Amino acid sequence: MASTAAPYGLRPVRRADGMAYAGSTNTYLIDPAGLASNIFTGQVVHINTSGYLALSTATGADGTTNAFPAGTTLTGSIGVFVGCEYVNAQGQTIHSQYYPSGTTGVVRCKVIDDPAVMFAAQCNGAVAQSKLGENTFFAAAQSTSTGSTATGNSTSALTATTVNTTAAFRIMGFVVVPGRSAIGDNFTDVLVRFNPGYHSLTNAVGL
Repeated sequence: MASTAAPYGLRPVRRADGMAYAGSTNTYLIDPAGLASNIFTGQVVHINTSGYLALSTATGADGTTNAFPAGTTLTGSIGVFVGCEYVNAQGQTIHSQYYPSGTTGVVRCKVIDDPAVMFAAQCNGAVAQSKLGENTFFAAAQSTSTGSTATGNSTSALTATTVNTTAAFRIMGFVVVPGRSAIGDNFTDVLVRFNPGYHSLTNAVGL
């Protein structure tokens, strides 16, 4: 919850069944030839046709043109990027909060790929209690610049204009601190999870 806009993409909170999120991730590789895009912690990623991790440059506003990945019909993302490891030109192993565009060689990325994980995210406006259970999506398409190279974190917000039609994320709750309600904040922080089809592990369609 917040009175000012400070979006951070998707941040893991807990599982949808109420169990704590224990920090589990799986490892995926970037194309050794390099990827022409930064990938920031909190961004949605997918496996491309070459079998490597790539940024999902879409909003998730629908199941076709804006699906994950962009331009597909719900083949789905693989989850949320949370950092990577690579060896730099000096032979040093770098543990990074984000993947720097053009980095080549073996790049091992950590991804939260469990479709049952719930994430906190900030919306680009106020979201009322009555919107619980509705769907939302990114307010703008993810890109190489929707993040900070200083912090390594995503700066993507979800849209406060929720829908009842097909979209990437279901609003499961609100981020609340003791003594204060999230409802009425200028930029509401919500709890969301991937809707079926927008995550490849909930989709019967192959990659």
